[in-house]
Amino acid sequence: MKRLPALVLAAGCILGSTPALADLALAKAKQCMACHAVDRKLVGPSYKDVAARYAGQPGAADKLAAKILKGGAGVWGPVPMPANSQVSEAEARQLAAWVLTVR
Repeated sequence: MKRLPALVLAAGCILGSTPALADLALAKAKQCMACHAVDRKLVGPSYKDVAARYAGQPGAADKLAAKILKGGAGVWGPVPMPANSQVSEAEARQLAAWVLTVR
């Protein structure tokens, strides 16, 4: 088996994490991070808490994408999540899929 130089392996790790970083970048670009953080509650729940709540639920990505688009209330407390008109349906699906992978 051929051994790869450490720099190549490190670059592969960085490149391998690009989709997660790209989705975090999308969350930042769409202003999601104004109310949410990856690992702590802000105005809304952390993405880790959302991922834990919906883990293993059938249709969770579709449910979250709909909430991203249309908003919601009552699931995480009294503060409602507004609809996100700046987010396309494809972006909502991408964000929902990413949120479900956050650990």
